[in-house]
Amino acid sequence: MKEKTIDDVKSFWESSPLFAGESKAPVGSKEFFEEHHSVYERDCFAGVIDSRIFPDEEHQKHILDLGCGPGFWSIELIKNGSQNVTAADLTENGLVLTQKRAELYGVKLTTSRQNAEHMSFEDGVFSHVNCQGVIHHTPDTEACVHEIARVLQPGGTAMISVYYKNFFLRSWPLLKYPGKILSWLGACMKGRGRENIFSINNVDEIVRLYDGDKNPLGKSYSKNDFLKLLSSSFEIEEVFLHFFPARSLPFRIPKWLHKFLDRKAGFLIYAKCRKIAING
Repeated sequence: MKEKTIDDVKSFWESSPLFAGESKAPVGSKEFFEEHHSVYERDCFAGVIDSRIFPDEEHQKHILDLGCGPGFWSIELIKNGSQNVTAADLTENGLVLTQKRAELYGVKLTTSRQNAEHMSFEDGVFSHVNCQGVIHHTPDTEACVHEIARVLQPGGTAMISVYYKNFFLRSWPLLKYPGKILSWLGACMKGRGRENIFSINNVDEIVRLYDGDKNPLGKSYSKNDFLKLLSSSFEIEEVFLHFFPARSLPFRIPKWLHKFLDRKAGFLIYAKCRKIAING
C-alpha cells in the first residue's frame, strides 16, 4: 500500500472538517458549534472538561493551538484565561471555521496556516502549545513533537494528546464477537462512513476509520510508546486518559460508569509536558 503523504492528510481534512457529517446542523452555524461543544463536554469528557488541559497562569501569555480544526480548543483556552491565542491548522477550512466560531462567541484570536511537521514560526515564541488529537494524523509524528518543542520558550509547556491503545483496542481480537453483536444491535459512530466500525477486526483500521472512511491516516499509541515519543524533547509532568465514546453504544450507560470508563479506558492519552532545559 502506498504511504500516505501530508498532502493526502490535508486533502481529507480540508473536505471533511472535524464533526462535519456527524452533526445535522449546517457546518459553521452556531447550532453546529454548540452541538460540537455539547458532544465534547458530554461524551469526550463524560460531563466535565478537565481543567488540567489548560495552561497555568504563568504560561497563558502566548498560546499556540496547533491543529485547531473547527476551533473548539481555541475558544476554550480564551474562556479559561489564555491571552494572545494563535489558532493554527493545516487546512484553510479549519481556519475559516475557527474564525467564524470566534466571531460568534465574541472572542479575538489570530489564525495561521501551518504544517505541524514544519512550522514557519521562529524558535521560542510561545509560552504554551495545545495540541489535541492532531499528530496521530500526520506521517511524521516525531517531527511534530520536535517542532512543538522548538517553538516553545525555555521552560514552556505543552498539552498533547493522541489516540491510545486502551484495554479494548489491545483486546479487540478477543472481543470481535461482542463487537459484531454490538454492531448488530445498532452500535456505531454516526456519519462520515463509520457505521460499521464495531464489526471490523483490524485494530489499525478501526483507529483510521474513527475519523471517517476516507481518512488517510490514524495512529494509536501505547503509554510507553507515547512517552518515548515525547521524551527526547519534554519532561513529562502528568499523564491521564479521557474519551470513551458512549454515544456510539446502542443503549445508555449510567453516568458513573461513563466517568469510570472515561478515566480508566479512554481512547485518548494526554501528556502535560515541559520543554527540556538545555544547559550551556
